[in-house]
Amino acid sequence: MHHHYKINKPYGFLSQFIYEQKRKKKLLGELFDFAEGTMAIGRLDEDSEGLLLLTTDGKISEQVRSKKVEKEYYAQVDGLITLEAIELLKNGVTIGFDGQKYTTKKCNSFLVTDVPDFGQRAKKIRDERHGPTSWVSITLTEGKFRQVRKMTAAVGFPTLRLVRVRIGSIYLDDLKAGEVVELKSVNV
Repeated sequence: MHHHYKINKPYGFLSQFIYEQKRKKKLLGELFDFAEGTMAIGRLDEDSEGLLLLTTDGKISEQVRSKKVEKEYYAQVDGLITLEAIELLKNGVTIGFDGQKYTTKKCNSFLVTDVPDFGQRAKKIRDERHGPTSWVSITLTEGKFRQVRKMTAAVGFPTLRLVRVRIGSIYLDDLKAGEVVELKSVNV
């Protein structure tokens, strides 16, 4: 019998269970007693937060990571993002990937007008005295290394905080940072 989990990955944790470098890192296994053989489906980098699915079923992992499944992110960006910048994000922007230039695929993107309440992050972002920030939603079907951060920087609004809120039809909902819920199945 396979096990499936949904977790709100906190800031500062790696999306893995083993880290073989000398520097100590926070790993997912510190948050919950997962079943043996559990793996993260996709990744969120150490500085990113939000919805992460885990499973003991490799077929489910492959299905969720496919380009058919949308992943939605909320990015808090430096400055008040313009409608022009959002249009650029929607139509694809050129970013660096593997030492090459890469143009992102068209995606859904919009200004988030109600500031989301994700709670305090473990590491403070910055004070309002450094200027305004805004939130944008970006929904992708691809997932290049640090793609959302590179996309917002490419349009002049660097990401300060990044939270994945949805994978397919599975939402973060009101899970608190570090909270884990076991799922009966994963239907994205």
